[in-house]
Amino acid sequence: MTAGTGEGGRGWRAAAQDALYGPEGFYRGPGKGPVGHFRTSVHASPLFAGAVARLLCRVDEALGRPAVLDFVDMAAGRGELAAGVLSALPAGVAARTRVYAVELAGRPAGLDHRIEWRTGPPERITGLLFANEWLDNVPVDVAEVDAAGVPRLVLVREDGTERLGEPVGGAQAAWLARWWPLGSGEGEEGGEEVREGVGVGEGLRAEIGLPRDRAWAAAAGTLARGLAVAVDYAHTAAARPPFGTLTAFREGRETMPVPDGSCDITAHVALDACAAACPLPGARLLSQREALHALGLSGARPPLALASTDPTGYVRALARAGEAAELTAPGGLGDFGWLVQPSGIEDVLDGRRAPG
Repeated sequence: MTAGTGEGGRGWRAAAQDALYGPEGFYRGPGKGPVGHFRTSVHASPLFAGAVARLLCRVDEALGRPAVLDFVDMAAGRGELAAGVLSALPAGVAARTRVYAVELAGRPAGLDHRIEWRTGPPERITGLLFANEWLDNVPVDVAEVDAAGVPRLVLVREDGTERLGEPVGGAQAAWLARWWPLGSGEGEEGGEEVREGVGVGEGLRAEIGLPRDRAWAAAAGTLARGLAVAVDYAHTAAARPPFGTLTAFREGRETMPVPDGSCDITAHVALDACAAACPLPGARLLSQREALHALGLSGARPPLALASTDPTGYVRALARAGEAAELTAPGGLGDFGWLVQPSGIEDVLDGRRAPG
């Protein structure tokens, strides 16, 4: 994917940071916001916000129903999840809940006045911190193996043209060695065997997830008691994609990543590395399918007999089942990873619990 050794360019992390979050960046500009370019679980169905509301109620119960319950929506977009959760809560719980929407873009017009709009999470949270498709948009550098088997930083120009830069070093090299090994790491003149002018592993790529580890540790570190959850496109050390996952979306279509502010630039998240970066004990990884099933959301069709006794109810139940099936579908949204990290409470996503 690289274009050789031409001049110019900078690392993908710096380029994407400006393209996404600079003054004219993708997430800072006016308009429809992310929903105009890609569809998340939040936009797929209000059932997702309802399931998160049930999760918040479980956290509330595990905390002993505190006088004030916090819900923090990281990377809130236009506040869709925060508003959906608030409207889905039972009245008694909603009355005790402080809802925070964390987003760099300005507060959208018409958002529920009970939602506090912030550029960062509160310093101390008692409740639920929920990060839906946040970490994939924390910019990271990209490494690629050269012909000598050496991982090098990938540099990119504003038009998307890439070239290889210096060998990866320091903390980034240590992260790669632990979480996503590439090449031999033996230096520019060493490296793996070269066969017919092509190095073993040449072209293999990785996204260096160190900034995401740090971002997650900082966000989850605000949790005094409760639960921190990160939901995202994800992979683990047992199955890293050999050529990376860097891509972009524009107007609902996947496209080549170009750091000019015109598209969303994203890459899947090494959630296992994020979990290890945060000191909270009891972390576990599960799929969205598993998590939503544990919260009582199922794509099972309603009994056909209901169509005779309550046709309107059957149609509503059928529509709900279709939406739930999309949220939990293998090969789709159901394969999203959930990183769940409790602090001072029991496992509220234990699948053996009764739904609700």
